[in-house]
Amino acid sequence: MTTLKYKLVKCVSGLIVAGAAMITTAQTAQAGVEVKVNLTTQRMTVKVDGRHYATWKVSTGRRGYTTPTGRYRIQRMTTMHYSRKYNNSPMPFSVFYHGGYAIHGTGAVSRLGRVASHGCVRLRTSNAASLYRLIKSEGRRNTKITVFRGKRITKKRLNRRDRISSFKSEKRTTYRLNKQRRVKVAANKKKPFFIFGGLDLLD
Repeated sequence: MTTLKYKLVKCVSGLIVAGAAMITTAQTAQAGVEVKVNLTTQRMTVKVDGRHYATWKVSTGRRGYTTPTGRYRIQRMTTMHYSRKYNNSPMPFSVFYHGGYAIHGTGAVSRLGRVASHGCVRLRTSNAASLYRLIKSEGRRNTKITVFRGKRITKKRLNRRDRISSFKSEKRTTYRLNKQRRVKVAANKKKPFFIFGGLDLLD
């Protein structure tokens, strides 16, 4: 009996430890700052430890310039940077993630929400400052930046797409059946009524 109790306690203890390890792993996987920039919607979404923190309008590369897509880590940060390439333009609260590409503040707030930059990701300066402080607080190594193009396909949109596909399929099937019927009717009409002088007279 004592041996049975010992085995039971040991089994329960093992389950508790395993459960705690899984929770810790899940928390670690979600820990940190996640920055996502959608080039299609011109929006930035920020999450902290898996929870929504903010959504801001941005401006990315306009026509003739590009904002590269991909997943990045922060390379360097500076509270004020001046672009040597573009007439010493001020870039407050710059977060460089891919060579010369950075997330930074801008005074051209009227252009936010549409493409306008030379390739960088522009934010309202106050939002850029908030992001800068957040990354400083959580740590550069705990921050991931993703730049992508396209909207997320929701269940509603997916269902709508399936309905459209089904409708088109049904339309094609109906057209094919109608065509087969027309061919059959035409074939029946070509049957000769009687033959006179070697000619087929049709009804």
